[in-house]
Amino acid sequence: MTFVLYLLLFCFTLGLVAVASNPSPYFAALGLVVVAGVGCGVLLGHGGSFLSLILFLIYLGGMLVVFAYSAALAAEPYPESWGSRPVALYMVGYTLGLFILSLWFWGGWYEYSWITAEEVGEFSVSRVDTVGVALMYSAGGWMLIISAWVLLLTLLVVLELTRGLGRGTLRSV
Repeated sequence: MTFVLYLLLFCFTLGLVAVASNPSPYFAALGLVVVAGVGCGVLLGHGGSFLSLILFLIYLGGMLVVFAYSAALAAEPYPESWGSRPVALYMVGYTLGLFILSLWFWGGWYEYSWITAEEVGEFSVSRVDTVGVALMYSAGGWMLIISAWVLLLTLLVVLELTRGLGRGTLRSV
């Protein structure tokens, strides 16, 4: 199980490097799909099956629709791919930077933190990940409202930035 989680975290890191190094929205969207799927797998490996499912449905179902709409408005005729020279140099630079940072912080990482949320489950009545959802709605209600407002504001800003030359976002195609 530890090997699978190491593999998922390695794929997560490579997906983040692919998103950060690519200027084209098409390939960045593919990297975001990989990162979201692998991140859900990491959460699932730590025992958060409900949280993993909710993240997968909300992120890939809702946010990527908005991203696809924005990318369609900012379409490039010849997007840069991962094989082009500047993107490959950025990927190598980011990977080396992450490697150096991981060597810097390597001393405090131990396998004692690789326990699932269910290993402390004998002390509770309900599942650990569903209690977190209830706590998010009760104690973190204001943060949830602020997060929804920030997402709406981000949507409006992205649609305004991708508007183009005098064409509105609600144009006839």
